[in-house]
Amino acid sequence: MNNQNQKNEINRRRFLQSTAAAGIYLGLFGMPNLFGNEIMDNNAKEITNVKLNNSVKMPILGFGTYGLRGEVCQQSVADALSVGYRLIDTAKIYGNEEAVGKGIKQSGINRKELFVTSKLWVDDAGYENAKKGFEETLTKLGLDYLDLYLIHRPRGDVKGSWKAMEELYKAGKIRAIGISNFDSNQLADLLSYAQVKPVINQIETHAYFQQGDAYNLLKKHNIQMEAWAPFAEGRNGLFTNEVFTQIAKKYNKTVAQVNLRWHYQRGIVAIPRSSQKTHIVENLGIFDFKLNSGDMKAIEKLDLNKTQFPEWS
Repeated sequence: MNNQNQKNEINRRRFLQSTAAAGIYLGLFGMPNLFGNEIMDNNAKEITNVKLNNSVKMPILGFGTYGLRGEVCQQSVADALSVGYRLIDTAKIYGNEEAVGKGIKQSGINRKELFVTSKLWVDDAGYENAKKGFEETLTKLGLDYLDLYLIHRPRGDVKGSWKAMEELYKAGKIRAIGISNFDSNQLADLLSYAQVKPVINQIETHAYFQQGDAYNLLKKHNIQMEAWAPFAEGRNGLFTNEVFTQIAKKYNKTVAQVNLRWHYQRGIVAIPRSSQKTHIVENLGIFDFKLNSGDMKAIEKLDLNKTQFPEWS
């Protein structure tokens, strides 16, 4: 862990210690602003689902695995599943698909209860390469199918990749297909030839980069928005931001929980990541309170309208 990440982790831990301990009450409290899709209550016993544009149900809160490797990744996935997560997000480029698969197996959770996402990397772009890359991902995960498969970056032969993914989808090897990091022009190009509309665009989305234009465009096309780095990885002092700390104190919650609740009320799927079980549990405690309009407007004003990850652009 580099110095900046270590500092962010310390700030988050200190704030958690100064507020109420996180619970895992999963009752639904307040309905999010959906992307034209149905919200599923699940009798207030499980994390809320959204219905994608192909009618597949997907948890609105999941567990991300970027940066987790080996035994730490395996245990983190198993921990997340043990406390109630059912959406697990990985990617070939993360180099942890095998560990994720072992964590899934360790959890003992029935495969049918899970929603597993992985992503096609740039090196596997193109029709034949995409099919081969997909099979390698399945083998590493130890699974027979994926719930969601995304083009990770709009690079190389995107059209060939999408054709392969459409065929895998129609063959029942993938329950839903989507994209990641596509801008409006790249999305328009894909839609010009796609036989199957993408169900999701997973993009950088957090309080400092709220992606208003993308948010509205995806709503227009009934494509679900999903946030990677929903906490901006703590960059720009997110965990000690005064707006968030004041809102968190008001509800006796943590900054992390307020951030995830904000995503939830915007109808955005979020996939926070942590290797600390206390944080994994904490991130579930977002369904027993609701941000009011004043809170939402205060957070809206934090938008810097620029990426916090220029090195990934």
